[in-house]
Amino acid sequence: MLDDFFTRALVAGIGVALVAGPLGCFIVWRRLAYFGDTLSHAALLGVALAFLFEVNITLAVFGVSACVSIALLLLQKRATLSADALLGLLAHSALALGLVVLAFMTWIRIDLMGFLFGDILAVSKTDIAVVWLGGTVVLAVLAAIWRPLFAATVNRELAEAEGMNPERANIIFMLLMAAVIAISMKIVGVLLITAMLIIPAAAARRFASGPEQMALLAAGIGAASVVGGLFGSLEWDTPAGPSIVVAALGLFVLSVLPAFSRSPIKSNGPEKPATEPQKETRP
Repeated sequence: MLDDFFTRALVAGIGVALVAGPLGCFIVWRRLAYFGDTLSHAALLGVALAFLFEVNITLAVFGVSACVSIALLLLQKRATLSADALLGLLAHSALALGLVVLAFMTWIRIDLMGFLFGDILAVSKTDIAVVWLGGTVVLAVLAAIWRPLFAATVNRELAEAEGMNPERANIIFMLLMAAVIAISMKIVGVLLITAMLIIPAAAARRFASGPEQMALLAAGIGAASVVGGLFGSLEWDTPAGPSIVVAALGLFVLSVLPAFSRSPIKSNGPEKPATEPQKETRP
């Protein structure tokens, strides 16, 4: 019989995986892995501000991540730097600011490792409610903007010509990413959430014959990674968060083996956005 804390960890982790999988597909298709890293690094600044102003950590992380996303959009329109340079600037600046703010708050003892790598075994029923309710909202909004967002991924100019307003879809996508990082931070930590977004989607890409199928497979692979990682952590006494990522990595390795993978789809499938991305690299 499983202990209550382990059951809560399973339920929370699966909730995160079901949300991260579909969003991760767009990260893979658009080659935005560094954007995910930027938001996850900014999450630490949100944690520091939450302690400084005594507000809810999840809300603070979401607010900071959303501000970083909007700042990226504004800088891309006005600055002459490339997108990857701007992402690097924002990521490391936010991380450094967060560490500096935490260093000044000497009256507070903070488990920094817990925020960096997560503590899924310590999740509460409230955390589970936040993950599942927040995740449901994220998936509902993603379903609503799926068509314009996917069209902009394949060809931004064509999406604009058809009146789909890809700019609005991109902004909403950024806010959804901020929300997922905020609700996932306690589960796998700010340094590992990007892995949960990318690895299951990358593994699903080898099996999917269409974008919707890839999103479903990514969610399933992420859930399987959570289950495998937690039971592996229980068996070998390893850190739970990193164990989940290692399990996801194992499934990805299996997916690239010839015996398990299928040939990539050359047309009308999830390969097209990745192999023929839009010309501009901004999210």
